[in-house]
Amino acid sequence: MTAVPRPTVAPPPQWSFPEAATHDLPNGIRLVTYDVPGQYVISVRLGLPVPISAEPRELEGVGTIMARTMDEGTVHHSAEELARLLERKGISYGAAISEAGLTLDLDVVKGNLGPALDLLRQILTEPVFPDSEVARQVRARLAEIDQERSVPGHRAALEFVATFFAEDERGSRPTGGSRETVSRITRDAVVAFHEEHVVAAGTTVALAGDLAGLDVHALVGDALGGWRRGPDRASSLSRAAALAADRDRIVIVNRSESVQTEIVLGAPGPDRSVEGGWAPYPVIGFILGGSPNARVDAVLREEKGYTYGIRSSFRPRRTGGLFLTSGSVRADSTPESVRLLVEILESGRDGFSEQEVRSGVDFISKTAPGRYATADAVADEAINMALDGRTTEFTTANLRDLERVDRARLDDAFRRFATGAGVALPGSPPGTGWTMVLVGDAATHRAAIEELGLGAVTVVGD
Repeated sequence: MTAVPRPTVAPPPQWSFPEAATHDLPNGIRLVTYDVPGQYVISVRLGLPVPISAEPRELEGVGTIMARTMDEGTVHHSAEELARLLERKGISYGAAISEAGLTLDLDVVKGNLGPALDLLRQILTEPVFPDSEVARQVRARLAEIDQERSVPGHRAALEFVATFFAEDERGSRPTGGSRETVSRITRDAVVAFHEEHVVAAGTTVALAGDLAGLDVHALVGDALGGWRRGPDRASSLSRAAALAADRDRIVIVNRSESVQTEIVLGAPGPDRSVEGGWAPYPVIGFILGGSPNARVDAVLREEKGYTYGIRSSFRPRRTGGLFLTSGSVRADSTPESVRLLVEILESGRDGFSEQEVRSGVDFISKTAPGRYATADAVADEAINMALDGRTTEFTTANLRDLERVDRARLDDAFRRFATGAGVALPGSPPGTGWTMVLVGDAATHRAAIEELGLGAVTVVGD
């Protein structure tokens, strides 16, 4: 019998993010285009540096209501007519406002890009915000607030930001506003917010797909070139968020007889400009809790059977950021799960193995071609980078840097994170630096949580 030699498996070729072409319009729009052959559904993304912190304090949520009603009728089309036109042209549309800014998403078949951009222009510049539609969205948001408070994951997130950030910091309050502020929102408030903030200056338009045969500059210029420029503006995310002086503690949101406990645990993290480079931090997140094979799930899920899964990740802002871990555990395992979770997250101070480093680096770097294989993923990344004050050249540069990440860099990056966040390093009390929120039965778990010695414990009502 003749032996057949095994084929040699060669390493994959080095991959780069699709190259961008940039064009600035006179009214302050930056157009960034990506030719992605074979992607015949064109993805258009707009990023406006209008963060939720631009909302008046007493009308928080007005940006969310505005985003949800921009397509509910324009000067030339009723809401029903506009919906029919979007459907007939094969256009998918959405809008949302977040901490980073206002984003609009539009996907359309290649042959209808021109009409789609014209409808986008009308939505941006000619919305009429009917009283009835604004009132409907206000009611929907109020119902949504009740729902958010009923879902343990959402309830934990709301309590976490209220505990982690300083009271005056916009991030300490719900993105879509509270019941008190949303109930005050009127059509006039929405119109005023749109008039002041939805302008062309500083807006990035990212367009990705098969652009062969399209004069994209002319199409975008014809549609959006007449959009009012408005005043130049700087991102409010250029400053570090103010953190609560007493954030280093544990808050239990009491939910009597709960059969699970929702856990959210976090600490200040770096931004993409961090000394030593951003590349090591996604790897640390992956190793600690970023996959089913990570340290957290290896113990809490596979060994103990306490959870279906808990995830960790670094979430950068323009300045500063957050390291966040969240998931749910069986109620009867709550104290032990909390103890183990803190121990596992702080185990980074003892270093990472070569196998862990290689697994994290390979996963993040070698899955990049798949993550960015479609036009919508390319356009999304472009807008995310734009709202962070960057271009997608950073995406490629970071992938190159990721290839150079080794144990020494990872260990150094964890020490930088732990030192900056106040997270326990050798000689520090366990649990130092973490903000933790638990949604569960306080009467059952409080005493045992206090005995762990991880910080002061406060109980609040559900």
